[in-house]
Amino acid sequence: MTEVNVHVVQLLVSPVHRLAGRPADGAGPEPAGELVRRAEVREGLGLVGDRYYGQRAHRDASVTLMAEESLPPGIDLRHTRRNILLRGVDIDSLGGSVISLDCGTGPVSFALKRPARPCAWMDVTIGPGAQRALRGKGGVRCTPLSDGVLEVGEAVLRVLSG
Repeated sequence: MTEVNVHVVQLLVSPVHRLAGRPADGAGPEPAGELVRRAEVREGLGLVGDRYYGQRAHRDASVTLMAEESLPPGIDLRHTRRNILLRGVDIDSLGGSVISLDCGTGPVSFALKRPARPCAWMDVTIGPGAQRALRGKGGVRCTPLSDGVLEVGEAVLRVLSG
């Protein structure tokens, strides 16, 4: 696969890290407006306005892509805290690749670095057994390699290397 038509289902740009502390204590409050229709991407920094934007500890993993097909019905990015939810591609199988995602505003490139392993919070935000069910399907942490704009809707994903 070098090119596939996909759908950007959701984009999450959240200024806060809601899943801190122990899962038994519950998640923090959900900020309004974190699901967006359009997100600005900056090379090496992440999504403008996101909690991981420009954070040194997250430079190689500031954005996380996930496949909608990996999630149970009715579950979305607010439950997983990933940034980009795609339909139509097994994104987990592309780890180690460089891809571009073009939503019609020009391609944005990402280096897909490592799996986003599900944690114990998934059993709280999605439901019991979710952490185990999402093993190997929790998405991919990546580094933006170019500036650009992503939008909810139809897009083209190209595998540039890997």
